[in-house]
Amino acid sequence: MTLTPTRAILTDAVVAGRAVGAFNVLHLETAEALVRAAESTGLPVILQISENAIRYHGGFEPIARATLAVAEASSAAVAVHLDHAEDAELALLAIDYGFGSVMYDGAKLDFADNVETTRRVVAHAATTGVLVEAELGEIGGKDGAHAPGVRTDPAEAAQFVAETGVDALAVAVGSSHAMTERVAALDLELIARLRSAVPVPLVLHGSSGVPDETIVAGIRAGLVKINVSTHLNAQFTGAIRRFLDEHPTVVDSRKYLAAGRDAIEAEAARLLRLFAGKDPNG
Repeated sequence: MTLTPTRAILTDAVVAGRAVGAFNVLHLETAEALVRAAESTGLPVILQISENAIRYHGGFEPIARATLAVAEASSAAVAVHLDHAEDAELALLAIDYGFGSVMYDGAKLDFADNVETTRRVVAHAATTGVLVEAELGEIGGKDGAHAPGVRTDPAEAAQFVAETGVDALAVAVGSSHAMTERVAALDLELIARLRSAVPVPLVLHGSSGVPDETIVAGIRAGLVKINVSTHLNAQFTGAIRRFLDEHPTVVDSRKYLAAGRDAIEAEAARLLRLFAGKDPNG
């Protein structure tokens, strides 16, 4: 199956009043697990590659080509997205490479500079129909750069979307990146205000630290794209630890990586169903 545009996936979700899972790819096993989850549930998924993952693999092409190949071979509706690119040139590269969407993260910049650079990315993306996500109101936890407690102002968000033309907006509403405990509280009233203030889908980053029932409430309040990374990474690592404890003599890395891949597939499928308003246990 060919790649599905991110724009089409998000538009369908808005119409249906549900949300979509956007899960980070760290390596090939992650990508394989995520598309299997989409295939088993019959639900779309967005595969995200972050600037950090690109750095880990030593460059853009290795992980980009592998992820695109896995997505294109899947029978599910799969989009590929560039996540948290603070380098605008990287966002432009991903647009040209065939990604369905890119997130330019100018949240560290002041408002005017963020608008200017985001507008440049949007203009380039418009030539191919690629969706652009941006961020306003720093989201806590990301490499210590985003201060917890920061919130996105609805009036400023409306101005930012109008001035940049972005297609989706990541907002700070109480979540924090890299949380390993699911104890975060979302400001549901703020989410509703943001949904009313801006005409584009709202994105929740740092969802790993948010309990299931709170995410569901956030979706009802207006969230459309739900990003998850750390929570799935914990599933992967935990499964490998258990496998190695049970098989201390194993040396074939495919055996324990397969256990990790299976764990991600199962939990990603559960989350996809949860976000779509279905029974998460199938």
